[in-house]
Amino acid sequence: MTTAYHPGRASADPPAPAAAPRPTAVALPTPTVRVRTAQAPSSPGADPDAPTRPADASSAARSSEDVWDGPLVDSFGRVHRDLRISLTDKCNLRCTYCMPAEGLPWLAKENVLTTDEIERVARVLARLGIVEVRLTGGEPLLRPDIVDVVRRLHAIEGPEGPLDISMTTNAIRLDRVMEDLEAAGLSRLNISLDTVDPERFKMLTRRERFSAVQAGIAAARASGLRPLKINAVAMRGVNDDEFCDLLRFAIDHEAELRFIEQMPLDAGHVWSRHTMVDGAEILAKLSAEFDLEPVGDRGSSPAEVFRVRGTDATVGVIASVTAPFCGACDRVRLTADGQLRNCLFAREESDLLSLLRSGGSDEDVARMIRASIGAKRPGHGIDDPGFLQPDRPMSAIGG
Repeated sequence: MTTAYHPGRASADPPAPAAAPRPTAVALPTPTVRVRTAQAPSSPGADPDAPTRPADASSAARSSEDVWDGPLVDSFGRVHRDLRISLTDKCNLRCTYCMPAEGLPWLAKENVLTTDEIERVARVLARLGIVEVRLTGGEPLLRPDIVDVVRRLHAIEGPEGPLDISMTTNAIRLDRVMEDLEAAGLSRLNISLDTVDPERFKMLTRRERFSAVQAGIAAARASGLRPLKINAVAMRGVNDDEFCDLLRFAIDHEAELRFIEQMPLDAGHVWSRHTMVDGAEILAKLSAEFDLEPVGDRGSSPAEVFRVRGTDATVGVIASVTAPFCGACDRVRLTADGQLRNCLFAREESDLLSLLRSGGSDEDVARMIRASIGAKRPGHGIDDPGFLQPDRPMSAIGG
């Protein structure tokens, strides 16, 4: 079969142990952000997709008079419009590539952002130009007030209108709240599913919840939320023999499949570049059964997308490791304990939680945000010899 793609272009509720140790945070009464060189390459050349023409670095230094003026831009000219909010570090699965069987030390309740605090930070960021918010975890549906969170965030108006609210979830519990989430203003869903084999699912997640996930996917399909996406982490020796099965499953369920290269964000720090399944291999396996045609300019989207000829379906590959898209990154992340991260692989954070609870004004919050974004590196630096994996695993950072 001839394909049109070009491989070179592929771009049960948990217990509550003691609070997890937090990585070094930057408490900023006067906003400045320190970033270790281990976070990312010291020069754009270490990342083939990193921006190469820095803007005037003074753009991040703002007085109280002009803190609200202009876009949320870093020193490389990247405008930030996408906010990822982790609502909890807890999860009801124990995926082998994410956390140990016994789980992790969860955050203490008093160290987790309240809904009022989440709403306040989102309002500040909307005023600074954020237009989209994706809710993540852990597992966001474990948050008891998840529907209220969606409703309150959707009610926030930015310069371009109400915030667009989406969510990444494992779909367990989704069937119970799908209608309420849609009514509250949720616009899109990404569902994580790495295998369509029930026994393999049990082995991979250490939980027998495949039927619950299926019920959640069915509820999402019956909803009016589109596009519906399914995310699958590509893992050698785990699910690399069922990439085509996953795509057929997505097509049958009217979902868009997105394969994700496994990244160095595992709790055990055992990730290896040499054993990971890269984007080119994913596409090669899919091409054995499907005819794929590239779809247009990806813009700031992390996925390179292909149309499955003969269907209305698309499949994408998020090749964060082998084909990084740092040069178009427009994301900022807020952890469940109120730490602002300007990169998924950042090793230092800006402590918004302390600022919020010590009486900081909205202007103080905005200045801290601008300082953090102003210190953003050109790329994540996974290929840099000095790269160090973040202390926090993905479950504690948020996807």
